[in-house]
Amino acid sequence: MFTLVRSRVRTAALALSAVAALAFGTTATTGAAAAPAPAPTKQGPTSVAYVEVNDNSMLNVGKYTLAGGGGNVFDVAVIFAANINYDTSKKEAYLHFNENVQRVLDNAATQIRPLQQKGIKVVLSVLGNHQGAGFANFPSQRAASAFAKQLSDTVGKYGLDGIDFDDEYAEYGNNGTGQPNASSFVHLVTALRANMPDKIISLYNIGPAASRLSYGGVDVSSKFDYAWNPYYGTWQVPGIALPKSKLSPAAVEIGRTSQSTAANLARRTVGEGYGVYLTYNLDGTDRSADVSAFTRELYGSDAVYTP
Repeated sequence: MFTLVRSRVRTAALALSAVAALAFGTTATTGAAAAPAPAPTKQGPTSVAYVEVNDNSMLNVGKYTLAGGGGNVFDVAVIFAANINYDTSKKEAYLHFNENVQRVLDNAATQIRPLQQKGIKVVLSVLGNHQGAGFANFPSQRAASAFAKQLSDTVGKYGLDGIDFDDEYAEYGNNGTGQPNASSFVHLVTALRANMPDKIISLYNIGPAASRLSYGGVDVSSKFDYAWNPYYGTWQVPGIALPKSKLSPAAVEIGRTSQSTAANLARRTVGEGYGVYLTYNLDGTDRSADVSAFTRELYGSDAVYTP
């Protein structure tokens, strides 16, 4: 009926030596994001592009501008994806980067800064990895806060603009881990927002974490900058108490969602007053026809591809 979730090929490195990916100070790539150059302004929703860095370059996001005015087509680029892994000896979750994600981060000067200098925000998505660790089963507030620190330290180390949560593929219960609980994600998001008050936190609206946003009188909905529909080629308003300006009920997979569907979803986004439009799997080929299908509706302009 529709593409349920991303058909993604993962590098699922299960060795616990991957903890070294968070041994800060072992790479030369550090520092805050470069100040963006003034970009031509555009009127309309925020456009988001997920990039599968196992196969494609983040720089693809910066290759699209609007024929009318020259503004960036995409406002947010998402590195897809880091993982939440599980250390069976320590019995705790840790943040892991496969070799492709690590390469992007280590080469931030050439893979991330060029986008930021154009005014495009660069966010790191974090995804389950079949090991039982997820955002919804931290056993304590302390454990959730420790993982939040790993996330915010990564944002600071590599000069990123935020974190995206995608609660898929955790396989809760594996390796003796717990099932989702009510407090875990609330503690995690609360700690992360405290650590990085001015950065992006976004929610790919799927999985147990997405339905556990309130605990002990604390509702973390307002701590998110954005939330989006995870089902490509469809319209579904995320079930989170955010204003329309921060929601993307539309979701398209570039090259797989038809141009007519992409256009219809963009038209509905504008017509119903929503402020975000989500795309997935931007690759390195000239996708200007697919992209123009929605930019004409969102911004009244075709998209131009510049290799």
